[in-house]
Amino acid sequence: MLSDVLGLTPDEADAYRTLVSLTSATPGGLAELVGCEPGQMVRILSRLEGHGLAARSLGDITRFVASPPAVALRALLIQRQNALNLAEFELDTLDEIYRAATLGCGAAEVVDVIHGTEAIRERVGHIQLGARKEIMNFVKPPFFSSDNMTDGAVIERGVRYRVIVERAMLDEEAPSFDEISQARASGEEVRITDKVPLKLFIVDGELAIVPLLGSANAAKAGALLVHESSLLDALIALFESKWEKATQLVTSAGALRDVPAIDDLGAQILGLSLTGLTDHAIATLLRTSPRTVQRRIRHLMDTAEVQNRIQLGFHAARLGWLEAPSSSDQRTEAVRRACPGT
Repeated sequence: MLSDVLGLTPDEADAYRTLVSLTSATPGGLAELVGCEPGQMVRILSRLEGHGLAARSLGDITRFVASPPAVALRALLIQRQNALNLAEFELDTLDEIYRAATLGCGAAEVVDVIHGTEAIRERVGHIQLGARKEIMNFVKPPFFSSDNMTDGAVIERGVRYRVIVERAMLDEEAPSFDEISQARASGEEVRITDKVPLKLFIVDGELAIVPLLGSANAAKAGALLVHESSLLDALIALFESKWEKATQLVTSAGALRDVPAIDDLGAQILGLSLTGLTDHAIATLLRTSPRTVQRRIRHLMDTAEVQNRIQLGFHAARLGWLEAPSSSDQRTEAVRRACPGT
């Protein structure tokens, strides 16, 4: 902790902790306790003196005593806090300069090109860690390792994370239903749609990464990095439009509203049915049998007091079981997804 927060090296932190536990110590005696060479300890103690964490004993200048932690460490902590405040001020200043510069930039400065899967993964990870408000993500085949569903640490910081998954991803089981369930459990909002037009990753409405499809070959992989511009505005509008029409993915009964006598498996089957998946595909995703899927759907129809799946889909939308869209057109879409081919 001392090395992480206050900027001490691990050797300095170990030496200071040991010195604090002693009345006083010589460099040789302290080196023996810590497990290093006496010459190295002399250099460590000299640096601790510079930090104000150690001083020579008044009665014997060959011995060292630790400065009181409550005083010395607090002073060091205040220095670190002041440095962080200055860094944050500098960051805000640079951000303002950047924004002012990008307002007048040309087309070549609006879009950068990222080459290679590893470079894409690093850039996505970097801007994701820097997110402050919201991340929006389109996920579609082919699925690469860089298409991570979410970062739990980002959500824990209060960042909203919305993902729209193309239905074909569920058919291919990449990501798996278990992976999606884990993402939902961590706080991610996941919806399913028939098609998404492109892979997309937007952070805070300020930056977007658009991976380029066409080859799964890592050497040929590339992506566009889109800065604030009318193009970015269009990508955000595209995501919001798809989000409104997509179907919420249900992974537990707790995600449903006012649905009596239903467990997690029943809720999952209902949610996947409304995305348009076949009974066989649902059974494969949930590691159960098509017969079980059919029996559970029959139970849901009995609960809703309807005769077929078309009515079940309309009933679920009308009562808001899946927080379905409220307009009549979107309800009709939910019914169509529940009964593919009608």
